[in-house]
Amino acid sequence: MLKIKQLKGRINYVEALNKMNSKVLEVSEDIKNEEIWFLEHQSVFTAGSSTPKNFNQKKINNIPVVFINRGGKITFHGPGQLIIYPILNIRKRKLNIIEYINIIEEIIIKVFKNNKIKLFTKKETNRGLWTKDKKNKNDKKIIFIGLRYSKGVIFHGISINLDLSLTNFKKINPCGLEADQISSLKELDIKYDKKKLINELKDEFICKFGLNLI
Repeated sequence: MLKIKQLKGRINYVEALNKMNSKVLEVSEDIKNEEIWFLEHQSVFTAGSSTPKNFNQKKINNIPVVFINRGGKITFHGPGQLIIYPILNIRKRKLNIIEYINIIEEIIIKVFKNNKIKLFTKKETNRGLWTKDKKNKNDKKIIFIGLRYSKGVIFHGISINLDLSLTNFKKINPCGLEADQISSLKELDIKYDKKKLINELKDEFICKFGLNLI
């Protein structure tokens, strides 16, 4: 049975990563061990496998940089950003990585639409979801997807900029983008009910994956 876990407080990134790696082994052995985690992180920069080889900073703005094996480049996580980590055995589910990402994006687009927030993809840039800044008509990315596949299991996941400070994005080129392309629901003055949004995301993940065992 797929479990949804809401992790309380602001979770240390390295501690979460260690627990995730252990869970990946469990899920690779038995699909019944699948879980989806919802949480927020303490402030951290994470540098994925596409980060330039000459980048070797240990801290930025006195915030630690953690080098990890997910896809993508450097990004920032912190309070006010919703993190979703589905740890799913897509090999047993007979899904490839692109099919899985498409499902993830469809879930989020549907839930945000139900909350009167329009999202769209720009797959020629990178995966993740964008919305329109109504003030200046620019496209702004507010949802990021960074994944790792191992032993049949997909993990790492999704970050959604709700009401976090965007200051630390200005210290980097997040996921290869310019900092001014990144935004949040708060910065864009988009009204939403945080608890309702999170609960509907949980429900939709269960709807898509909870009863889809092969």
